[in-house]
Amino acid sequence: MNVDLYDFELPEQLIAQTPLLDRSSSRLLTLNKESGQINHQTFADIIDSLNAGDTLVLNDTKVIPARLFGEKEDTGAKAEVLLLKSMGQDRWEALVKPGKKLKKGNVISFGDGKLKAVIEEEGEMGARTLSFSYKGIFQEILDELGQMPLPPYIKEKLDDRDRYQTVYAKHEGSAAAPTAGLHFTEALLEQIRAKGVDIAFITLHVGLGTFRPMSVDVVEDHVMHEEYYSLSQETADLLNETKRRGGRVIAVGTTSCRTLETVGSQMNGEPLRESSGWTSIFIYPGYSFTVVDALITNFHLPKSTLVMLVSALAGREHIMKAYKEAVEDKYRFFSFGDAMFIY
Repeated sequence: MNVDLYDFELPEQLIAQTPLLDRSSSRLLTLNKESGQINHQTFADIIDSLNAGDTLVLNDTKVIPARLFGEKEDTGAKAEVLLLKSMGQDRWEALVKPGKKLKKGNVISFGDGKLKAVIEEEGEMGARTLSFSYKGIFQEILDELGQMPLPPYIKEKLDDRDRYQTVYAKHEGSAAAPTAGLHFTEALLEQIRAKGVDIAFITLHVGLGTFRPMSVDVVEDHVMHEEYYSLSQETADLLNETKRRGGRVIAVGTTSCRTLETVGSQMNGEPLRESSGWTSIFIYPGYSFTVVDALITNFHLPKSTLVMLVSALAGREHIMKAYKEAVEDKYRFFSFGDAMFIY
């Protein structure tokens, strides 16, 4: 399957640079995955599309201030580090800039030496394994020196870190926010619960895959990067009950979707059970969903793995038609953009 099938024209001005002050005032496009019917609402209206007995599944990962700016200790040259995945014992997988000049054995200093990193291993496209040294508590130092790792297409500086966190963020470890969840407020979640909709949580720490564009011509040749996930027995029990009573499992965001489908694929048709580990699941058209019935998601970039995931759920023709309409109606795209409900 050719990657170009998932290309479309996206005016740069539609890529949202800043979050809306009122999270739930985003626009919402609803798409019936069977008929292709499209409707336009505001995100607060999502409650009208949810039914008692449904379960919303939210990713409660928390973004860490993972972008660090420092200098090479030997030359004083500027260096940028983006932490992606903790490997334990103060070792991290990271992306570095400038990649060609930061080599194995180099030492990078941050905050006048308050934090130092030695490059242990070199990978492709700027990937490095770093070993950190410091005095004190790593997370406190990171909170002091680090910046929120906004995607590179966002040019505006985000003064309020909480605008790049969901209101239910709990478990630290992500290099990017699960952005479909940014539309929810505490008040809206309470209204949803009051309607009889259950809310469950999973964790997937967003890592390198979010920052890597597809560099292949054939969809099947793309390899996803591993990300850590966790699904509790409590969540598994609630999802099993939801299925038994005929309710829908509605994933909030592609990260929740990928976690649920990772666990579902392990069960071979049996009820879900507690599970954790690393997933590199790649969902594209032809995939048969095992758990997810509906999806709340943002609008994604052309030829991205995320456009392929939503096409797997709703069909490429329906998605391309919906995206064409979203572009014409000037919906805001990507991390701080508007939302889509595929049901």
